[in-house]
Amino acid sequence: MRKVTIRDIAARAALSTATVDRVLNGRPGVSAANRQRVNMAVEELGYLPSDGKVALPSRPAHLEFFIPLGRSEFMHNLAATIRDFAENLPLVASCTIHSLDGLSPQALVRAAENIALPTSGVGLITVDHPVTRNAIRQLSDAGLRVVTIASDLPSTPRSAYVGVDNRIAGRTAGLVMGKMAGTGGGALALFLGTRAYHGHEERENGFRAMISEQFPHMELLPAIQTDEDNAASYAAATRLLRSRADVRGIYCVGAGRSGIVQAVAEIDRPRPFVILHDLTNLTRRFLAEDLIDVVIDQNARLTGEQAVIRLLGSIASTAPFLTLKYIEPRIILRENIPVR
Repeated sequence: MRKVTIRDIAARAALSTATVDRVLNGRPGVSAANRQRVNMAVEELGYLPSDGKVALPSRPAHLEFFIPLGRSEFMHNLAATIRDFAENLPLVASCTIHSLDGLSPQALVRAAENIALPTSGVGLITVDHPVTRNAIRQLSDAGLRVVTIASDLPSTPRSAYVGVDNRIAGRTAGLVMGKMAGTGGGALALFLGTRAYHGHEERENGFRAMISEQFPHMELLPAIQTDEDNAASYAAATRLLRSRADVRGIYCVGAGRSGIVQAVAEIDRPRPFVILHDLTNLTRRFLAEDLIDVVIDQNARLTGEQAVIRLLGSIASTAPFLTLKYIEPRIILRENIPVR
């Protein structure tokens, strides 16, 4: 069967190829009616977005995703993208999203016990722990393809990782922070959600390496772990800002950001430079109201779409691992907040 092209979709929808391209890539400037026409043409023609040379399965596959939703807006955005994207792909027979009950390794093990018999591939976000690594090995031994999302577990037989290079994301934060802090010295604060996430540990390591290499005049304070809790991050940030008037910058690797921003907003002196991760409704507001300075975004929409595509590709591939293909992190400032 000939591969469906954008020209085919444009002809079926009676629209220009430029309009079809904007719809397929999620760009603004298209009316709701025309978006609907493109989506209908996509479904009728069985179009599947191109992903380079990744092979795709010959028959529809059953997919399951395990995500610790909690109160994280990024996780909810990611899950919604996976669900919506999979619904419109003819090669997805079913897509089930399980909300993990917390971050504990046992949460993944309990959820994985309910995987349906027809399932061919599993996408997951979990902590790096012997229990979770063993669970992934068991899934792989059972013939399932496993894709890690947002935070990798490279020592496991997962078929692919979808997300940013978190070490590079941390180095990017360090470069921006060091440039903005200037040459006058001072202290930099680092807040962690949990090092149990391999991605958080990689961000911390990248940030530390950059500050040490290029900005040795800055004092990097001991990391503060908040376990993703806003009350804990607020209390810790408040204590820090009261005891250290020389804090020039704050980098928050994971969640707990609302507590940090609240503490920063309450100080009665010029606030430090603040860098957070993930563009959400909350961080959009923080940027717009000038409560923070930079968001390093891993693009929940693109991550979700690629998670589905790469999982389908791993099911079709005879190789145990797909070629690693990182998502490029975006640097979002107050003046370039993208349209939703």
